[in-house]
Amino acid sequence: MTKNLPLVRAIVAAGAIVVAVAEFALLHSAAGVDLSVRSGSSTRQVTVGAVIVAAVVAALAGWALLAVLERRTDRSRVWWTSTAVTVLLLSLVVGPPSGVGGAAKATLALLHLSVGLVLILGLPRPRPAGADR
Repeated sequence: MTKNLPLVRAIVAAGAIVVAVAEFALLHSAAGVDLSVRSGSSTRQVTVGAVIVAAVVAALAGWALLAVLERRTDRSRVWWTSTAVTVLLLSLVVGPPSGVGGAAKATLALLHLSVGLVLILGLPRPRPAGADR
């Protein structure tokens, strides 16, 4: 499995995106949650495109940071996980509170948590045996 590490990580990243889109579809479209956010003095709708872009950015940024850490330290998994958890917690403080209404805030929190957890649990894998830094 370590020879296919990029493939595994690509699947994890795609999985995080699929989870976000499925949640958006279920909660926004099927359940009728009005997913609006305040941005300064204006209010705007969160679209499926914005959900996809946010999930892609999170997945690629997490993957890139993990790759850099794997080349620079033997404790890459520890550093990456602590950084990823910190970023997830910060995103929960900044993102969901901007939602308009309780349902929007809860939906945004769920989107942040699910994408974050898929990436945190799925991206790190042990380094291949004998791999040098």
